[in-house]
Amino acid sequence: MSAITPTMRAAVYYRNSDIRVQDVPVPAIGPGEALMRIRSSGVCGSDVMEWYRIHKAPLILGHEVAGEIVEVGEGVTYVKPGDRVVVSHHVPCMTCRYCRSGHETVCDTLRKTNFDPGGFCEYVRLPAINVRLGVYSIPDGVSDDEASFTEPLACVLRGQRIAGVGPGKNVLVIGSGISGLLHIATAAALGAGVIVATDVQTFRLESAKRFGAALAVHARDFTPDAFRAATGGDLADVVIATTGAIPALQQAFASVERGGTILLFAPTDQGVTFPLSINDVFWKNDVTVTTTYAGSPADHFTALDMIRARRVPVGDMVTHRLPLSRTQEAFGLVVRGEDSIKVIVRPQE
Repeated sequence: MSAITPTMRAAVYYRNSDIRVQDVPVPAIGPGEALMRIRSSGVCGSDVMEWYRIHKAPLILGHEVAGEIVEVGEGVTYVKPGDRVVVSHHVPCMTCRYCRSGHETVCDTLRKTNFDPGGFCEYVRLPAINVRLGVYSIPDGVSDDEASFTEPLACVLRGQRIAGVGPGKNVLVIGSGISGLLHIATAAALGAGVIVATDVQTFRLESAKRFGAALAVHARDFTPDAFRAATGGDLADVVIATTGAIPALQQAFASVERGGTILLFAPTDQGVTFPLSINDVFWKNDVTVTTTYAGSPADHFTALDMIRARRVPVGDMVTHRLPLSRTQEAFGLVVRGEDSIKVIVRPQE
């Protein structure tokens, strides 16, 4: 194992088109903490959400990480140097009223916690609460790239559980980027009925069919009748909107079946509001509209187990693996979304 130097390389975010690889100090750890060497760090759609990020810049982003523990602080017994792990950047306290009622992802602690400094660098410091409540061992046979999907898949699993995806349920996934493809593959693994996907990119539509969609339709051509044709007359029991574009939200409300659920899985652009006719929703009869954010610790365990069992083939979703020096290129691939699904940054290469 190579020695830890006083400084490390980090991809520092200034804006989507300005990411600079710079030398920064390796964070020092204290009692109860750990230092992790990052092997794989996935680029999330939220990382390139510039309106949300730019006012906090400069900063080091990245939260879909997998790697190994290289140092532990006093009192740490749960992990040791050499352990391969996935780590949650946000962790719930597990004691507040929200956590006790199954709403861990709205816990105040979860919204405040993070690791230091971020995933697009060589090492991160894991605060004591992350070490206690947010570290998951990577099973044998699971690669670092595959393990880095644990956090996004946990988010998808929580969303589908709340939305009621299950055997026989017909599902419409609006948007076939990485979140949409994870939703498609997960719905298929959970035994969903007919899965229909939309997107504006041909590459993503082809990918949607590869990962479990029975029908993939360009967003401009999609109508509720297209869904009915695929199911023999029914609309969607569950609609999952992985984009906050207004036309996508309009399609979601037009395509949900009576008694169905609409899961809003992505924010809109800043300041966007959506005109909604309460009467239209009311007369649909028993339609549920819900949102989900993040995943609980239990969802992370389930996600990692599904990855281990190859129930969701996340490894097949990686289209680009780039060294830290090419993080700017990695962000560009995600922003354009033309010929990429999952882009992984490998800080040790």
